[in-house]
Amino acid sequence: NCAALPESLVEGLLFGTVKGAFTGAVDRPGLFEQADGGTLLLDEINSLDFRLQAKLLRAIQEKTIRRIGASKDTAIDVRLIATPYTRSSDLLYYRLSVVTLFIPPLKDRKEDIMPLTQHFIDKYNALFQMEVKGFEEEVRRFLLSYDWPGNVRELEHLIEGAMNLMSYEDKIE
Repeated sequence: NCAALPESLVEGLLFGTVKGAFTGAVDRPGLFEQADGGTLLLDEINSLDFRLQAKLLRAIQEKTIRRIGASKDTAIDVRLIATPYTRSSDLLYYRLSVVTLFIPPLKDRKEDIMPLTQHFIDKYNALFQMEVKGFEEEVRRFLLSYDWPGNVRELEHLIEGAMNLMSYEDKIE
């Protein structure tokens, strides 16, 4: 999640560092090197500052990265999946949009709400070592009538929050 990464650290996290590049720097591969031969998902990519976006676009185009403090580039073979929090800027959009998937907001795909809700119940049952079996009818009606401005993340957090408040109940009320 690019929005959650501290701006002062994000370049090193993505591209890596070499020992001596700055005080406390060590030889460390970045996420691009770690994902070499695989796929890297960058969520909320357009929250990166424009300088870093330009460096990212160069890495995508050239298929190389340069660790902070390094004197040479390293070849990478990474499939990139990028999700913007809003429609991407032109700078990113035309370089990243090899395949573009538009996923409508949750309010426009109500048929996904119940399967997603069950998925999140299952997820948090395993995480919290609970045995919640579902939810009351009143909860189902609410879930289907709400507009979900926070989309799937809001739904997940609602289910997680409800399950955090449960003691011995087997259904979300």
